[in-house]
Amino acid sequence: MMKAEKEEVTLLQRQTHTDRSMSAENSSAVRLTVNPISSQFFKEKSLSLSCEGAENSAGWTLRRSTLEGQTHCGETWGRWSNSSCKISMTLPWDSGVYWCESREGPISNMVNLTVTGGSVILQSPVLPVMEGDDVTLLCKTKTTPSNLPAAFYKDGSLIRKQPTGHMTIQHVSRSDEGLYKCDISGHGESPSSWITVTGNPVTTVLPTSTAPPPTFTSFTPGSAPHPDAPSLQLEFRLPFHLLVFCPYFIATVLMVSLCRRRAKAPPTCTGQKLPDDLFDFEAVTTERQV
Repeated sequence: MMKAEKEEVTLLQRQTHTDRSMSAENSSAVRLTVNPISSQFFKEKSLSLSCEGAENSAGWTLRRSTLEGQTHCGETWGRWSNSSCKISMTLPWDSGVYWCESREGPISNMVNLTVTGGSVILQSPVLPVMEGDDVTLLCKTKTTPSNLPAAFYKDGSLIRKQPTGHMTIQHVSRSDEGLYKCDISGHGESPSSWITVTGNPVTTVLPTSTAPPPTFTSFTPGSAPHPDAPSLQLEFRLPFHLLVFCPYFIATVLMVSLCRRRAKAPPTCTGQKLPDDLFDFEAVTTERQV
């Protein structure tokens, strides 16, 4: 495959992955798997793609998006049987994005596959990897042993050179996402493959024990206090005492006030003359005699 064609395929894979991978991963329990497990293949090799979890294989199919457009397995390529698609001889134009799709609409996860006519491939994870996991990349040639010294690149920049042809990225994070490729001196360079890193799932930890809910009990004056609710009894007894003793307090204040007012009134003791307008004794006596 020419360099321009490889770049076009890579851009197609990245664009399709960005536009549809999020909705694809969350829309269905069906998962697309690849055998052998690799994101890159040499041409004229066979591979199998399976829609795992499809209960009704008749309602599902395998689709792909390549430079030739969107087509499904069995249309112009592959053989569909029992939720799997078998490609007996891979060719460079089989490079693209693959996914399982249902008649009702849901789709599976997507995988980017690259078929090259060159002599070097990079074996990298097909599915997204979880944050914190270790990822091993293997640089292989088509005709020689796979333990030749290789240089590994990310987004066009050299990461490191490994004498055995494989490199392990320990405890991957989101910053490790990107386009990876490798190069073996004297044999050539592999195509680029995109590695996706996903976050760890959120786990809700429930407490092992919780405090019992507060107990609300009614209070009857004179009854024994409940041993489990002393604070509630105090809350009920305080208003009760205020309600009982407030009238006595108010009556006492009124009586003291009246006594003070009477103390200020004119004396009415024996030997003192009362005012004439208070009581007319002679008028009452005359009226009774008549």
